[in-house]
Amino acid sequence: MPTSFSESLPNFKNALFTAVISDLHLCEAQPVNLKYPLWKKFKTRQFFFDDVFESFLRHIEDKAGGQQIELVLNGDIFDFDSVMTQPAEPIFHISWLERHRGLYPREARSRFKIDVILTDHADFVKSLREFVLRGHRVIFVMGNHDLELHFPDVQAEIRKHLSLPMEFQDQVRFVEWFYISNRDTLIEHGNQYDPYCVCEDPVNPYVRGYNFISLKLPFGNLACRYIMNGMGFFNPHVDSNYIMSLREYVTFFLKYMARAQPGLVLTWFWGSVVTLLHSSFDRLAAPIRNPLKIEDRVSHIAEKANADDRMVRELKELFVTPASSNPFLLAQELWLDRAFIIFVAFFLIFQLMVFVRSVYEISFFWAFIPLFALLPFFLFYSKSIASLVSSYKEPDDRVLAMASAITHVNRIIFGHTHHTRHEIIGSVEHLNPGCWSPAFLDVECTKPLDQKNFIWISPGDAGVRQAELLRFQDGKSEVLLNPGRG
Repeated sequence: MPTSFSESLPNFKNALFTAVISDLHLCEAQPVNLKYPLWKKFKTRQFFFDDVFESFLRHIEDKAGGQQIELVLNGDIFDFDSVMTQPAEPIFHISWLERHRGLYPREARSRFKIDVILTDHADFVKSLREFVLRGHRVIFVMGNHDLELHFPDVQAEIRKHLSLPMEFQDQVRFVEWFYISNRDTLIEHGNQYDPYCVCEDPVNPYVRGYNFISLKLPFGNLACRYIMNGMGFFNPHVDSNYIMSLREYVTFFLKYMARAQPGLVLTWFWGSVVTLLHSSFDRLAAPIRNPLKIEDRVSHIAEKANADDRMVRELKELFVTPASSNPFLLAQELWLDRAFIIFVAFFLIFQLMVFVRSVYEISFFWAFIPLFALLPFFLFYSKSIASLVSSYKEPDDRVLAMASAITHVNRIIFGHTHHTRHEIIGSVEHLNPGCWSPAFLDVECTKPLDQKNFIWISPGDAGVRQAELLRFQDGKSEVLLNPGRG
């Protein structure tokens, strides 16, 4: 029997070759909607890239010359929030809200969702399994859209699908939010520095409800579940698909949704209200903490991440404050403040007209005069509010410098933003491989943001590893960016 957790783990601390990819957003296959073929078209099997993933694994094996590779799947590999499939014979009660917007993040439900994803992506599972059997290792870093990997049953389901022999089981590892590769590279998904997507406490991620234990999800996840899952013409993988001006929303609605979803405004309003309420109540829910086991939990996270306990605590101090701390800010992001202004304006004008008509017999059409008079002020207010969701790009220089000092590395890799980066900021080399998700600039899915990029870290001069940002295409890779001063 091992005397400590570290003795039960294979040695992951040394690595010659490391490959990092991020944001695959694997989900279930969306059935083609024969009446409205553009409805969630980006989720259909037509755009699965499992075969590209298999080719990618073969390619990095060739680059490594037959030596062992450390593959880091850096967060949002699975998109639990977009899964809408329901079990045919559920062993748990499914609420009305779950039937319309997806299952809650509870262990049995989350295990069902990962089973659905992996069953639909059988080729992805097969490729990953064979990769491990050929002597390589895989690390899953948890992102904001696959926080449900925290559940032990979800991890067990992934291992079940991989069906690895006992001697290969330890070659697959799940880490909470960061991983240190070869003592020279810190790898994080990066959502912990985004106020809209931060997991408030990944050390203690669970909250207790009435007769159940659940995960506390960030605002961004809740918005995807309750709003985006009901608005299938918007692609959640590209910000410009759903963060628009009022004019752009009207144009988009008239072009694509007027017939398919005429009640869009009600769908948005209902989803936004549920998102705001759920986010606000979740913010008040205290995480489940066991004071007698907290040090064991910190040590467990540190060992898996090739870190020490102090690094876990200090990195946790860099987390940003969740946006859910400010409900008014969330209301602005959801456009509920503008909806409230419109409602109050109509109510007051209606009351005014009722009073005036009790004295003078005039038409209700006179109500348009104050409405038009208030319109410029409303438009000015709307234009003065900029969405902060789309303004977050990367963690700032302070976070990079502090994370580097805490972990004693000079290279930091993030994901999450879907934007590629390779730059030198101060003394820190910062990289981001972008995304592999089915991201398109148009509803018809004819303008892909084809980012099959990866980061390749390999031995360089004097035994010091070097990192490259590469684009994988047609079985080959080429350097995408050279580092510059940020």
